[in-house]
Amino acid sequence: MLKQISRGSFKLFLSGHGMSVKTGKYVTLAAFVGVLVGFVTVAFYWMIHLAKVYVMEDLGHHDFMSMLPKGEIVHPFWTVESLTDPHRWLLVFLPAIGAVLGCLLIRRFARVEHARGTDSAVKAFHRGESISRGVIPVKSVASVLTVGFGGSAGYEGPVTLLGAACGSVVNRAFRLDKRASRILMAAGLAAGIAALFRAPFAGAIFGAEIFYSSSDMEADTIMPSVVASVMSYTIFCCFYGWEPLFDMTPCAFVNGLRLLPYLVLAFVVAFGARFYISVFRGTERWFSVRTWPMWVRVGTGGLVTGMLGFVFPDILGSSYALIQTAFTAGGDSFGRYGTLPAVGFLVFFFVKVIATSFTVGSGGSGGLFAPALACGGALGAATGLFFRDILPTSVGINPGAFALVGMASFLASSIRVPLTSIIMVAEISGNHELLLPTMWACCIAFWLNNGWSLYRSQVHSRESSPLHG
Repeated sequence: MLKQISRGSFKLFLSGHGMSVKTGKYVTLAAFVGVLVGFVTVAFYWMIHLAKVYVMEDLGHHDFMSMLPKGEIVHPFWTVESLTDPHRWLLVFLPAIGAVLGCLLIRRFARVEHARGTDSAVKAFHRGESISRGVIPVKSVASVLTVGFGGSAGYEGPVTLLGAACGSVVNRAFRLDKRASRILMAAGLAAGIAALFRAPFAGAIFGAEIFYSSSDMEADTIMPSVVASVMSYTIFCCFYGWEPLFDMTPCAFVNGLRLLPYLVLAFVVAFGARFYISVFRGTERWFSVRTWPMWVRVGTGGLVTGMLGFVFPDILGSSYALIQTAFTAGGDSFGRYGTLPAVGFLVFFFVKVIATSFTVGSGGSGGLFAPALACGGALGAATGLFFRDILPTSVGINPGAFALVGMASFLASSIRVPLTSIIMVAEISGNHELLLPTMWACCIAFWLNNGWSLYRSQVHSRESSPLHG
């Protein structure tokens, strides 16, 4: 009998040991993915800023370098002399030129469904498909042409697709099964966000949360995503520094009455997110029914963006300069669009939504995540300035704090990643003292916009996914 018990215990040990070996395999491969994504993101990030310096600043005379947040400044390896004659009128045409060149590149060398960033990665995940390694160089250069030439889009859409492609490359190299393929794709997604935003914890949660519009998650991707995020974040910061993306003065939450203004902010952000989604989807549908060639569509979208950017230059690119302004000055120094700072932030929000919809909705290569951050920060700053003017000074309203919470709740509402949003804004600002109002506003905005999402490929839950159905 003792022999039978010992034999059964030995089998149980082998079973458990096999599970640990399997988990260790995924974690080890995720580390390879993280290293690969880290170096790819380093190269992509440098190319984006190279294009901005030599195209937007030297050619288009758009002075954005002096307005960048501290964590985004990248110095090129060499400098060139700026043009002596003013050529600012080129801002009208630069986004269209970049979008057309990027479109032609993708149409020639990559599959059409891979032209979209995070949406394509999420769709491939649910279908159990892999992403070809050719997407990595093609998508990188196409996105540099679109965003670096002034398109109103973010870097994270291309980076998430590049990360998923890196996961597929590692999976094919080791000839693994489909389960390993989706786990490594999720780890690649997470690693890209972790490096790009210098937010490893948020990136790890993003790799489990992005696939569903509800609160459902992919639990088996969390540990590989954590390892991949740590590796890519470390490699990226070795090149570009360890400081947070934004510089923000610490502002503690010490008055429970402030939860009421933050409740109002959650409603403002929820309706703002619906407006963003509606305009983007409407623009996307309008371009999809046109019988024009694809390069004409993206060129038209880029031309509209360029005309808006000529009047409102802060909407070009990722618009991180405006978020930094909201954090450091509370909006008081933001008077480009009018004498009332709150009105200026609201104007920026509407123009940014339209410009992003035309840049990405027409088929341009760029992301929707970073514009959502900028839009949420603008709405938050405007709401904070409004309450600061009407409430007693004893309440202690800080518009910069409202901008931070607005960013998080806008992401939670439009991208459907509430946990990622709560953690990310703390990591990118270096401010962990606003977790309470951030949790409060994110959960309310997420609940108010149930059924609304910027990403068409997101499904409601695991039961709705073709992968698990």
